[in-house]
This record gives sequence, C-alpha cells and structure tokens, in this order.
Amino acid sequence: MTKTSNYTAKSPGPDGFIVYSDDEHAIWSQLINRQLNCIQGKACDEYIAGLAKLQLPKDRIPQLAEINEVLIKETGWCVARVPALISFDKFFSLLANKQFPVATFIRTWDELDYLQEPDIFHEVFGHCPLLTNPAFAQFTHLYGQLGYKASKQDRVFLARLYWFTVEFGLLHLQNEWRIYGGGILSSPGETQYAIDSETPERKPFDILEVLRTPYRIDIMQPIYFYLESVEQLYDICHLDIMSYVNKAKTMGLLPPKYPPKVPQQAC
Repeated sequence: MTKTSNYTAKSPGPDGFIVYSDDEHAIWSQLINRQLNCIQGKACDEYIAGLAKLQLPKDRIPQLAEINEVLIKETGWCVARVPALISFDKFFSLLANKQFPVATFIRTWDELDYLQEPDIFHEVFGHCPLLTNPAFAQFTHLYGQLGYKASKQDRVFLARLYWFTVEFGLLHLQNEWRIYGGGILSSPGETQYAIDSETPERKPFDILEVLRTPYRIDIMQPIYFYLESVEQLYDICHLDIMSYVNKAKTMGLLPPKYPPKVPQQAC
C-alpha cells in the first residue's frame, strides 16, 4: 500500500458529486454486465442478496452516497473515498470504524481483465454486496480493529487471513462450490478458475494454516480455503485470533505453493 499508483482517484465537486467521463462509465458497464453473467450459479446466495439490495447501475459508475444509503441501513457500514493507494494504518483505521475504503477511479481498457490495485469496480462490485450481510460485516469490522492495534510484523500474518477470506474465500455447500471472496467475484478469469478448474487446492478453513500460507497477488491462486457457510465467519470472530498469529509466527511459514517470481530482465 506504499507503492505509487498509475491512477488518480477522482474528487467530488462542491455538490459532493463525482464526475466520470463517458468512457469511464462505458468501462464500468462492460465490467459489471460481463461479471453478472459470469457469477451466475457461482456466487453465494448472501452475495446475490446483497447485489439485489444495492441495485448497482449497469450503465454508469455509482456515486458513493448511493452505496452508503443501503449499507448504513443494513449493517451500519459505509464506504469512504480514498486515493488510489493508502497506508496500512489508514486501511485498518477505516475498517475499525466500519468504513470500507473505495478508490474513486476505474481501470482503463488496457487493464480491463486484471488490475493489481483495487479500483472502484473491485471494491464496490466485489465487496460491498456482502457488507450488507451481518456475519461478513462483523468479521471485517473485527479484522480492522485487530489490524489497527497490531504490530507491523503481526499485520503481515493478518493480511493472509484477509486474503483467504474477504478476497479469495470459497464456500462448500452440499457438494457445490460458491464464492464469497471479492477478489474472485470481481474477476471473470478467477471466477471460472476457482469453481471449475481442477488445478487449485481447496481446503477447509484452518486459521493457523491460513496465517502460515504464503500468497502472490499476480497469479491465479494455487489454494483456496473454504467455509461451510458465511455464518462461520461469526465463529472465527470468537476465536482468539492474535494468539493464533503469535503461534504462526513461532511456527513460521509453510512452503509456498507457487513457483518463485522471475525478475524481469532489463532490455
């Protein structure tokens, strides 16, 4: 979160309204219509219910006030406008105060299929529907509270908990796979891969293993951890998560399930 960004978040005018170009609205429309088709039969019911409540427009980028009107009513959360990249302190502080950070820019056509940094489509389409769900909202709130108080080293371990739940979490329901992680739900490639591919491992959620499992952000995930229901997030909230972080630090990381990243050669 300390890296520089190629994007600049947009600021609202005096009326609080953020103006996007026709081209930016067209990108949103392409992304949301494509992904709505992709997640059919793959997204969890709680996510689909959240989408219905948000009623995200298909022809334009929504204003954050529209999102907040629903989230505040449902779970007391809201979204907060942030620059393209923010510090970990700011990130955890926002979550601890039930504010989900949303960078008010959208990717370009050149990066339509994959963008390393989160844009408004990823944050709003990927995460906001489940913020209407009490279990998901409580888990995210607790995560922010723990992260805000944690040391720099502890935050590295906590990041894996977020990655394998909020971003890349799966559900296993009556022998069927469903998605609740926003990093999957906002990506057509990862949606297909997470559900249909025989390549990745899918393992039941074990907090100690999750905290010790390395990941990379620039590849399809080699491993997903799954819950039996979204309500299981309540059970995780009742664990002494930081005691598991301390144990994970003592035990060290598990061997990565991906090859090392090959550095780019200078031309």
